[in-house]
Amino acid sequence: MKTIFFECNMGAAGDMLMAALLELHDDPKGFLNRLNAIGIPEVIVAAEPSVKCGITGTGVRVKIGGREEHCHDSHDHSHNGDDDHHHDHDHDHHHDNDDNHHHHGDSHHHNSYHDIKHLIDRLTLSPNVKKNALAVYTLIAEAESRVHGVSVDKIHFHEVGELDAVADIVGVCMLMEELAPDTVLSTPVNTGSGHVRCAHGVLPVPAPATARILQNIPIYSDKTSGELCTPTGAALLRHFVKEFREMPVMAVSKIGYGMGKKDFDRANCVRAYIGNIVDDNINAPAVAELSCNLDDMTPESIAFAQELLLHEGALDVWTESIGMKKSRPGIKFVCLCTDAAKEKMLSLIFKHTTTLGIRENICRRYTLQREHTEVETNYGIVRIKTASGYGVKKSKPEYEDIAKIARENGISIQEAASWVYRLHD
Repeated sequence: MKTIFFECNMGAAGDMLMAALLELHDDPKGFLNRLNAIGIPEVIVAAEPSVKCGITGTGVRVKIGGREEHCHDSHDHSHNGDDDHHHDHDHDHHHDNDDNHHHHGDSHHHNSYHDIKHLIDRLTLSPNVKKNALAVYTLIAEAESRVHGVSVDKIHFHEVGELDAVADIVGVCMLMEELAPDTVLSTPVNTGSGHVRCAHGVLPVPAPATARILQNIPIYSDKTSGELCTPTGAALLRHFVKEFREMPVMAVSKIGYGMGKKDFDRANCVRAYIGNIVDDNINAPAVAELSCNLDDMTPESIAFAQELLLHEGALDVWTESIGMKKSRPGIKFVCLCTDAAKEKMLSLIFKHTTTLGIRENICRRYTLQREHTEVETNYGIVRIKTASGYGVKKSKPEYEDIAKIARENGISIQEAASWVYRLHD
């Protein structure tokens, strides 16, 4: 399985992720030419060698109107759209520490979230890149909206800084499309520590918008003083990374180093690997199996709790019929979840069931690699789920699509499935 694996031991910013992926690309110069031709107004993206702690990697520079800006990420560049005044917030998001500051200079007008969406939509990009870029931008806008207590429609962004962020986001989305990994993995994310100054005052690290984007993602701080993970970096990781974990066993074909601007006593970079997972059995992720026994809940209440846990991110939820003390029939309620989601699942089980105690069993979860394809039929698109690994390969159509065909054509679900299988083969 073709895999990209990020090491975020010094956090992540949009330009660092782009630089790391650029080093994995077979034709970096050609890619930059394509990126600079998509139509972001007055924006030119360039790459140059950068050395950190004796390691040579790539640094990405974004110039707008011939001038390099130092606000590559959208940290706290928003305000209530009802305000009459506008601020010029230039903030270096390349891992600055408490010496970070904002420069107040010439006033720029602001772009609304709608304007940014319109800008991305009119760029010369594939539909897939547009979709991914808008999804990443939406994560940032929604986080800023929650932090500032206003609707997304009222969030406005600093124009120059946001063109810079658009270049980072679109660049990463284009690289992901061209590198075409089957999956993207990452280490847990180092956020840094301390405080950062902005126009609203002194904020803790991770900044409020970054912290919201990183919810339910494994993060930590190794006490490095500075803002190591920015909102744009956090949003790109959240959108593309399928799992945050230790590195799997990989046959690595290329390694990329995306450098930040600031110097630390350790290499300030995102390291990216691309290659094929060889044997993921050794590093199969640990999962938590949470269970409790119930004898005083209605079937409807149990079903509600089961559906809620699945909706909130449980890997699986099921029930088993059991015999309890005093010969009473009961239900064993079981939730399978990642370690990162365990606390959330525990809280939900206590809230939505009558149990007074939950048991935990830590186990390894081995899975086949899954992919989805689509088959065009006379009755619409049917999604096919294929799973492979361990020397086996199996596929089946999605139940909802087959059931729709069966209902609309008055045939059994077995007949509908058989017909789709023949088309797929």
